[in-house]
Amino acid sequence: MAAGETQLYAKVSNKLKGRSTPLLLEPLLAMGFPVHTALKALAATGRKTAEEALVWLHDHCNDPSLDDPIPQEYALFLCPTGPLLEKLQEFWRESKRQCAKNRAHEVFPHVTLCDFFTCEDQKVECLYEALKRAGDRLLGSFPAAVPLALHSSISYLGFFVSGSPADIIREFAMTFAMEASLLAGTSISHFWIFSQAPGHGLNLRLNNLTSASFLSHYILQKYCSVKPCTKQLHLTLAHKFYPHHQRTLEQLARAIPLGHSCQWTAALYSRDMRFVHYQTLRALFQYKPQNVDELTLSPGDYIFVDPTQQDEASEGWVIGISQRTGCRGFLPENYTDRASESDTWVKHRMYTFSLATDLNSRKDSEASSRCNGEFLPQTARSLSSLQALQATVARKSVLVVRHGERVDQIFGKSWLQQCSTPDGTYYRPDLNFPCSLPRRSRGIKDFENDPPLSSCGIFQSRIAGDALLDSGIRISSVFASPALRCVQTAKLILEELKLEKKIKIRVEPGIFEWTKWEAGKTTPTLMSLEELKEANFNIDTDYRPAFPLSALMPAESYQEYVDRCTASVVQIVNTCPQDTGVILIVSHGSALDSCTRPLLGLPPRECGDFAQLVRKIPSLGMCFCEENKEEGKWELVNPPVKTLTHGANAAFNWRNWISGN
Repeated sequence: MAAGETQLYAKVSNKLKGRSTPLLLEPLLAMGFPVHTALKALAATGRKTAEEALVWLHDHCNDPSLDDPIPQEYALFLCPTGPLLEKLQEFWRESKRQCAKNRAHEVFPHVTLCDFFTCEDQKVECLYEALKRAGDRLLGSFPAAVPLALHSSISYLGFFVSGSPADIIREFAMTFAMEASLLAGTSISHFWIFSQAPGHGLNLRLNNLTSASFLSHYILQKYCSVKPCTKQLHLTLAHKFYPHHQRTLEQLARAIPLGHSCQWTAALYSRDMRFVHYQTLRALFQYKPQNVDELTLSPGDYIFVDPTQQDEASEGWVIGISQRTGCRGFLPENYTDRASESDTWVKHRMYTFSLATDLNSRKDSEASSRCNGEFLPQTARSLSSLQALQATVARKSVLVVRHGERVDQIFGKSWLQQCSTPDGTYYRPDLNFPCSLPRRSRGIKDFENDPPLSSCGIFQSRIAGDALLDSGIRISSVFASPALRCVQTAKLILEELKLEKKIKIRVEPGIFEWTKWEAGKTTPTLMSLEELKEANFNIDTDYRPAFPLSALMPAESYQEYVDRCTASVVQIVNTCPQDTGVILIVSHGSALDSCTRPLLGLPPRECGDFAQLVRKIPSLGMCFCEENKEEGKWELVNPPVKTLTHGANAAFNWRNWISGN
């Protein structure tokens, strides 16, 4: 690291001592990223996790503006939640359907507290502290209910907030503006505020001010980058619409019930100040460039397009800048659709008044709790977790996981008879049976030798996925045995990692259980890829397995099983690009040995030792291998999460208990 960067890092670390920023910076700096680009990535991703910032940096490796000192713009909004938000969103949808799109549809329902302002990347943490201080100061006086009055004109429709509740909310905005200016290091302590009263020569130093009410609006405008909203507080419903739609919009607005309880949340958002006046497009389909001057598109990518700079584009094409990569190029316009301006904004921190707590001051263990379907911003990970993150990104890694508890493991070989009627209808005789079973073309009998996870197995898988999320590990690809319990476990882990829609499960028959241990003289009838997709599993139907399902032989020898697993894991590792994260393999207990020893260059175990070892592997047991490029070999390292241990729970019949038997 350059001397200047080291000094800057030390200065930032000291200034923000005790906050999450140093811990988030450390793994990024250790990987060789400069301080200014690491801070830029953290600011652009809401300073949630080092992993997200790292992904941003990798995506922006070809961004020509990566080193430009361009700060984000920030704004503070008061946002409704709960039933009121649902009704407002319903109004948004219906007004768009009946009266076409207007300017209000560009942003979510909100009351603006502070207009957009810029803040240096290394000072963003100060805004979080300012939000907490302002919220704590006004928490006791914040109105239990915010009264909303409908106002309508020929080009505007919205709810106005007035009276004492508006004064308190306005004071909160001014307090945040003052705290943000002071904490962010704005040099205004030497300015004097002179009294406006005639004949008074009294002056006060800004440092001595104890209330935002003393801070006049013109002083904030002149000396401070944060500008609170001091005008009429309003929640816009429609803006710049056609005059003949006014009556319809008013009728829809009057149908919004204002008696619903509502938790009001002060939320801090940021946006890229360069693209404020650009059009925003969302990619609908994947597009691979045919020429060097074209953009790569993935579904969901946002593209910024300047309508005034389209002279070079041919008909049907536009020139845009990708938000995901920062690169500029041509793209087919019919691969995109118009998106809203706020779709590209990043949520940073929020303060919910009615909960009487700053939701971002919770401990790490609570950071993954949800609020209205969104994850709360997470605080810094532990140092050990961040070190694990460094390792997983810097090296190619393979994480082998055993599936969760299977239902026949608890209820025995006759489990299917316990949960099905003579006509083949499934029912749940015990809470540890799954709520339902997926449809199979040959009926319920095929589950006998291909059992699903139990309810506890589902719970185990989710706990493991949540722990992997907290560890900071980055999963890049997932391979699963074709056994239903393995595919289920993979899906549940991906759901907790929030990757279920981004990563498809590649079903690899080559890592299926040793068929000698399977009942019967034929291999089990496993669910087809079509049946798995019908059951809502995100399966990669384009993946070509190393070992096709039809090649599985019943009662194979131990050597045949070892050779099958070796060939499969070698292809899995070679299939995945270098240095793109962790390869997750979800298979059986036997795979923890048979899928890792080939990578480690170790010979197969003796058959007897292998069988004894597999019996000791618990549900969701893990083995973690990393490639040591310097020495040209793979090594076993500590798994990113701890083992899940739990006790047995016997069946209970209340009738026997009452009768004393």
